[in-house]
Amino acid sequence: MRSIAFATLLVLSGCRKEAPPAAAPPPAAARPAAAAATGNVIALEVTADGFVPGNLKVKAGEPLTLNVTRKTDETCATELLIDGTDINVPLPLFKTVTINWTPSAPGSVKFGCAMDKMIGGVLLVE
Repeated sequence: MRSIAFATLLVLSGCRKEAPPAAAPPPAAARPAAAAATGNVIALEVTADGFVPGNLKVKAGEPLTLNVTRKTDETCATELLIDGTDINVPLPLFKTVTINWTPSAPGSVKFGCAMDKMIGGVLLVE
């Protein structure tokens, strides 16, 4: 009976490991809608809040470099996947991983963890 309760607790906790309560995120008006790529190189961090920044504006047809650093073990985002690609890159703790990709067409492309991108973001391809 105890193992059933524990298994239920694990399933209900989802992708995020137990962590102390975090401060509430700023109101939506205080957050930028999307971070623009600088020179087609974007620094991306995995924190207890997920991928930061979560929404990125990029250009179709222009090579993109994501420099991703996972800064917490309190997440399931231990790898990064990009929808519609074969990109599935492990994200070791406290090490920057470089991911190169060229978006081919305008639109929204989800990226995130391997758990159906429960923790992730969107590449807004213009």
